[in-house]
Amino acid sequence: MTDQKLQQLVEQLSLEYFGRRFLHKAYFNPRLRTTGGRYLLHSHNIEINQKSYELFGMEELKGIILHELCHYHLHLQGKGYKHRDKDFRNLLEKVGAPRYCSRIEENYRRNKTEYLYECISCKQRYIRKRRMDVTKYRCGKCYGKLKKVYEFKKK
Repeated sequence: MTDQKLQQLVEQLSLEYFGRRFLHKAYFNPRLRTTGGRYLLHSHNIEINQKSYELFGMEELKGIILHELCHYHLHLQGKGYKHRDKDFRNLLEKVGAPRYCSRIEENYRRNKTEYLYECISCKQRYIRKRRMDVTKYRCGKCYGKLKKVYEFKKK
């Protein structure tokens, strides 16, 4: 699906479900990783994750578009457009839009390695998900030097 077809689909769904025109741009953003789409407050554009469409199909895409259109129309009307707002939840229910999109597993952290560091002085231990340069950091308890003790590889 091209950006032009996506734009047409968003305009069509906006009229059909909300009775209002969509006057801004909708396009695929290949850099989106953990979300199906997002509504941009300043430009009023809608970005969609193309991976969601490729993996889950047209129904998932329509759900994502409806969800983002709820943000769009409520924001332009000056109503509560955030996930926690009552207006937003009511409109989601009214148009049948999902609150969450399907999870794209491959984008979640593949590297399940954890690192164990220990203070040389007080033996305080620190578990970190990222490697750290022990010459740049000190113990938070006694300000002693740190050393890398172990590297856990999870599956």
